[in-house]
Amino acid sequence: MKMSREEYIEKQRKRAAEVASGMIEGSIHYLEGAIELSSLRFEVGLPVDDNDFLAFTGVASEVDYLPVGPPRQYWSQEALDRHEPEIQQAIKWAKEVSLSECKSIVARFNA
Repeated sequence: MKMSREEYIEKQRKRAAEVASGMIEGSIHYLEGAIELSSLRFEVGLPVDDNDFLAFTGVASEVDYLPVGPPRQYWSQEALDRHEPEIQQAIKWAKEVSLSECKSIVARFNA
């Protein structure tokens, strides 16, 4: 059964709310969630310059060199250990610049 465009958008909005909620609760790694929300901005039926999603595009851009998400498996333990303080600092910064946008996405799409 094919999904309509509207059904697809609704599914992606639900996923965005799930990711943002998980980021707030701590069940989803904050930087991994930011990267996913950045990619979802093209899938939720909003203008590409939506302020909530742009915040995560900025975060994703600033942390793209860090070992987070699936690519982490290809890094040596030594490199992971060396980057861990920077990852923790990036999480702190990312929350400062985007936590309100997380809450906004949950409020917008969790209806």
